[in-house]
Amino acid sequence: MSHSDYDCNNGCPVEATLEVIGGKWKGIVLYHLLSETIRFNELRRLMPEITQRMLTKQLRELEADNLISRKIYAEVPPKVEYSITTYGKSLNPIIEALHAWGVQHLKK
Repeated sequence: MSHSDYDCNNGCPVEATLEVIGGKWKGIVLYHLLSETIRFNELRRLMPEITQRMLTKQLRELEADNLISRKIYAEVPPKVEYSITTYGKSLNPIIEALHAWGVQHLKK
């Protein structure tokens, strides 16, 4: 998953950032979690094109990178909620900038 050793040049920080939030789904997950804590099935409803397996994979990777946290409630059926961590909130300006750029791009 994450590299710990980059062949750093001027683009190295961009590469590191894109490795953590890149791909089709991670940015969308983070965008939704910036505003509220969300249960797994609600995330699935918000992103109807993602498979359960892919959502689980993306959530695990974001959790491993300490961008989101998972809280499991001891209930039947189990209840799992995801929220953004303080570290994950540091991505807010990036996610908001991606959103703003996307709005302008879609207007073209």
